Amino acid sequence: MAGESSPRDPESAPRDLRGLIVFAWLWVSAPLAYGLYELVRKATQLFTG
Repeated sequence: MAGESSPRDPESAPRDLRGLIVFAWLWVSAPLAYGLYELVRKATQLFTG
């Protein structure tokens, strides 16, 4: 058992699965980042007048 990588170890993921994981993170984080940007922009307008 020593030296075996766990199933959740990202280094053991196949190359195509890594690409899918990166794509999924971008798919979620891009709209999230835009939403947070808009939230900060509108909250600034609300509190500064």
